[in-house]
Amino acid sequence: MLANHIRIALRNLLRDHLYSIINIGGLAVGIAASVLLMLWVQDELSFDRFHQKADRIYRVNANFDNSGNKTTWSGTPGPVAPFGKQQIPAIQEAGRISENTGMMLFTYEGKQFAENYHTAHVDPNFFTVFDFPLIKGNSSNPFPDNKSILLSERIAKKYFGDSEAMGKVVRLDNKEYYTVTGVLKNMPENSSLRYDILFPFDILIKNYQGNDFWKSLESDWGNYFYFTYLLIDPSASPTAVAKQLSDIHHAHQKESGVNYSLQPLTALHLYSADMSEEGIQTVRIFLIVSIAILLIACINYINLATARATKRAKEVGVRKTVGASRSRLVAQFLTESVVISVLALVLSLILIQLAIPFYNDLSGKNISFDLLSTSNLVLLAGALFVTTLTAGVYPAMVLSSFQPLQVIRGKLTISGGNSLFRKILVITQFALSIVIIVGTIVVDKQLTFIRNKKLGFNKENIFTFGMRGEMFKNRETIRTELSKQPGIEGIALSNQSILSLEGTTGDTDWEGKGLQQGMMVHPVNIDEHFIDVTHLELAEGRGFTGSKSDTAHFILNETAVEKAGLVDPIGKSFTLWQTKGTIIGVVKDFHHSSIKTKIEPTVFFHNPSWYWLVYVKTNGKDNAGAIASTEKVWKQYNAEYPFEYQFLDSSFDAMYKTEQRTGRLFTAFSVVAIFISCLGLFGLATFTAAQRIKEIGIRKVMGASVNEIVVLLSKDFLKLIVMALVIAVPASYFGMQNWLQDFAYRIPIDWTVFVVAGGISLLIAFLTISFQTIKAAMGNPVESLRTE
Repeated sequence: MLANHIRIALRNLLRDHLYSIINIGGLAVGIAASVLLMLWVQDELSFDRFHQKADRIYRVNANFDNSGNKTTWSGTPGPVAPFGKQQIPAIQEAGRISENTGMMLFTYEGKQFAENYHTAHVDPNFFTVFDFPLIKGNSSNPFPDNKSILLSERIAKKYFGDSEAMGKVVRLDNKEYYTVTGVLKNMPENSSLRYDILFPFDILIKNYQGNDFWKSLESDWGNYFYFTYLLIDPSASPTAVAKQLSDIHHAHQKESGVNYSLQPLTALHLYSADMSEEGIQTVRIFLIVSIAILLIACINYINLATARATKRAKEVGVRKTVGASRSRLVAQFLTESVVISVLALVLSLILIQLAIPFYNDLSGKNISFDLLSTSNLVLLAGALFVTTLTAGVYPAMVLSSFQPLQVIRGKLTISGGNSLFRKILVITQFALSIVIIVGTIVVDKQLTFIRNKKLGFNKENIFTFGMRGEMFKNRETIRTELSKQPGIEGIALSNQSILSLEGTTGDTDWEGKGLQQGMMVHPVNIDEHFIDVTHLELAEGRGFTGSKSDTAHFILNETAVEKAGLVDPIGKSFTLWQTKGTIIGVVKDFHHSSIKTKIEPTVFFHNPSWYWLVYVKTNGKDNAGAIASTEKVWKQYNAEYPFEYQFLDSSFDAMYKTEQRTGRLFTAFSVVAIFISCLGLFGLATFTAAQRIKEIGIRKVMGASVNEIVVLLSKDFLKLIVMALVIAVPASYFGMQNWLQDFAYRIPIDWTVFVVAGGISLLIAFLTISFQTIKAAMGNPVESLRTE
């Protein structure tokens, strides 16, 4: 029986090859697009879940509330981990990670390797908390001493080729020697922690330089430099553990206003430190888009199948006359649906494999599609089940419901409720398509807003590099030499990038400060040329002059002045880190990080002994020459180290890579959604034209023009698109408003977005319909009326 159903299904597909191509092709494109998006969603949701104890691992975050200004840091003081482990029974393990910044130069047998990222100091229980396999070495005792180092497979291969890495000795920065005591498997790409080189945390403890407040790293409760991860008991309450950690901190630093919270390891990738939604919004949107595209493809099948119903009516009538039951007919048509779905699935697999390289480039991921993967098999089985069930049941019920007597008498009509249902389907698929188009437009407008927004400083034609070694004590000589080079207009020094002010402190005081008033600020050390080179704009007062007195001077941004409640701030006293000085200037607010975050209080100070980042302002005409001149000076002091630099505008663009990729994905899949929707509209236009062919003939005989008939046939479809737009507007507005919530500074979603989206939909729909309506309108009325 089944074999007979399959044979009949294949025969019908071959008989009407155009219908088969459109139906199978539409489903294949829909399944391929849906699966690709689901692979992206699956990858995003898989981050850090490969750890066996992932549900019990938490990162400790520090929360502050200064006069209503809430701030959350992902860093904690060094003592949090050891004191928490000692005093809180629910904590089974507590480990620290200190990520290294700046370039490291490793030397082995005369070969030099510069590493700028992915290195860290970790506690020895790192491999107890996390499941990062050691290929070689002892995970229970990874660092026998402070001269031990662990390398990833990638780095071991890079340094030693195919020879054994264990026991090899490498030199760091031409000073310290380290012995390789372990090789770890390359950390997965879906890991929030990705390191290639690990050092023992004990090095930081031994090298800690005390001060008047804190004598050791293990007693320093004031510096939030380290990431702390906890493995807690399954029955423990994370909230209770966080409260206990806060109490421990307050016992050692009574004046501290910190309160700790625990963030699940599996939430690091998609949520910010304060657990506000970030990437999870995009994941939800793309999950909805994936389902929407698959539904659009299924709706196409329904429309195309029912559009062909009149062609299958006589077949159904004859088969019922000779005794075929409705259940058998349903089984036959469901079999056809399964055959089409399977063929579409096979074609979609080919499309997926062809699209993967382009898709990875588009999404910035390294997704591979392994057909034998359990998760991928489940995904494909789900897609096949959905398409077969959703797309197959309704056409099977409609086609099997025809009455033989009506068919034989030629009185069969497919209208009424069925027609209404098909119209609802078209409205649904175009509403989904319009939502995707609106999303594409909004993302593009937000990215354009980011690119064109005035940042409050100049990021064009400025590149930065970090000083090393002898450059620090020769910085004025270097400044003078670089200033003489052609193409260079200015040199400035600072302790951090203006695009990302990461340092924060609440150790501030000022004239007129209230007893309960506090303020977290970004302290930035700059020289006297910094404001001119970056084109920061002074609202009042003056900048630094480079004199010794500037060490007791401060410049605040407008937000800092506002938060402090200062009126006429120039000349008033201000204290930063126990250094009391005078406010000499106020700079206008500028964006010191992603525009996802609000502008925060910033304080500029002047300390010549604490510079490391050099800003080079070029004239924009000979950037290559300016870079070459700078590299030449670099080589005078750091011949062994490669010269690395970054242009501010490039770094700025890199901050929004995720949003740019989101925009490209939206654009690509909106095209796919519209394409598939048009196939469905084409099917309904075919059906309607076939149903009204005699009416068209009569109208033409009565003198109706081709244009009048085209308008007659098109207006009903265009009404459906307008109805779809009415439904799509609130849905897309709500969805994109949620996405825009990630940005502190964002575009408004105005009516023009929906006009453009609706106009695009109407135009594409009209072009799709026109092919079939013009064909019907230009047909010979004699042919259509011959049987009357």
